[in-house]
Amino acid sequence: MAAVSEFPMLTCIDSNYEVDKLTYEIFSILENKFLFNYDQSNPKHISNPTKLHNNDNDMVKSAKHDNTGKVRILSIDGGGATDGILAAKSLVHLESCLRRKSGNPNACIADFFDVVAGSGAGGILAALLFTRGRGGGPVFTADEALNFLVKNRRKIFRSSKAGLFRRIFGSGKAVQKLFRKTFGDCTMKDTLKSVLIPCYDLSSRAPFLFSRADALEMDGYDFKMSDVCAATSADPTSVEPVQMRSVDQRTRIVAVDGGIAMNNPTAAAITHVLNNKQEFPLCKGVEDLVVMSLGNGESSFGFGNETCSPSASGFVRIAGEGTSDLVDQSVSMAFGDFRMTNYVRIQANGVMANKNGGLEKIDIMEATKDMLAQKNVESVLFQGKKIAQSSNLEKIEVFSGDLVKEQERRKTSVLRTVVLKQMSPSPRTSSASTLSTLSSN
Repeated sequence: MAAVSEFPMLTCIDSNYEVDKLTYEIFSILENKFLFNYDQSNPKHISNPTKLHNNDNDMVKSAKHDNTGKVRILSIDGGGATDGILAAKSLVHLESCLRRKSGNPNACIADFFDVVAGSGAGGILAALLFTRGRGGGPVFTADEALNFLVKNRRKIFRSSKAGLFRRIFGSGKAVQKLFRKTFGDCTMKDTLKSVLIPCYDLSSRAPFLFSRADALEMDGYDFKMSDVCAATSADPTSVEPVQMRSVDQRTRIVAVDGGIAMNNPTAAAITHVLNNKQEFPLCKGVEDLVVMSLGNGESSFGFGNETCSPSASGFVRIAGEGTSDLVDQSVSMAFGDFRMTNYVRIQANGVMANKNGGLEKIDIMEATKDMLAQKNVESVLFQGKKIAQSSNLEKIEVFSGDLVKEQERRKTSVLRTVVLKQMSPSPRTSSASTLSTLSSN
């Protein structure tokens, strides 16, 4: 007993050391196996654990998913520093690439995506590009959507110089009139693909997601597209909330800016697909998705300069942009070693903004052109952020090729990658809806 009592702490220290050593070894194995794709039967991976892509593994994964295909998702952020112009400009370039690579001069964005999610200005773009027009195609092409935002930017968005006029004279009604003229009586049911557009409902104090699937499945969830656009872009600091009802008058919403709920709706779009086996029966995980997420520029308010303190709307924008970054990093981590091939983020960093968060440069078209040439900062799995290797334009070019390949694959595939719900041929009295197979889309 005397021998033990002379060194009462020695046994404890040795025990803790062994536990810590075991814990360290366990976590080292887990880290190498799950984070860096290490396999004990193939120890060569340890020599370069930070390399997330192995050629052999990529070939196996590619062969595995060639037969089932991938669900294509487009996500568009809220206004950002450019009031949606950067995203619109990105879509113009994407549509041009798709037309060139597919050989179809009339190809449109909606032809090459299965799901679109947009918030604020992104929601307006989603509606313009995915709502069915008179000829059966979308209401606007990407170029027409860009021109629409440029022409009506000062009327719609908070960062414009017309912000004071809007607060005094309440031009929210003028914005709603603009959307009614653009969309007519079209509703969420009239969209070409699966559409998700968020707002924040003040009556329930919770986010509300306008959804094509919900509009077709349930009574009380179909809304006029003009009201949806007014709701998702309603700036709470300058206009009255949008009071709206569903087409059948069953659901009432008091809506403000979708950016308050989810400025970056990418995660909502991914969740919608992964939990919707009716429309996306073969999608089991992120490896079955290809996602393009479009930002609208991150504002640089000139902090450190006492004369450049953001206004209330500026702080709302800062919060939205911060949330967008968080979603981007989370999604990037969720894709893991598929991040480089299946997930693309287009964003511009450090855009000089006024106190409301808007772009200071007068020629916004020229400014967005410069932004697309940038190599933006992007999230890296468990490594923070780094400068991207490719410019935004180069990433769009490569991604467009992947979209065209998927489109061509579906023309000969017997497996149904996407089975979107379609509107019933007669007026519905229940939540039942028909299904229609998309052979090429």
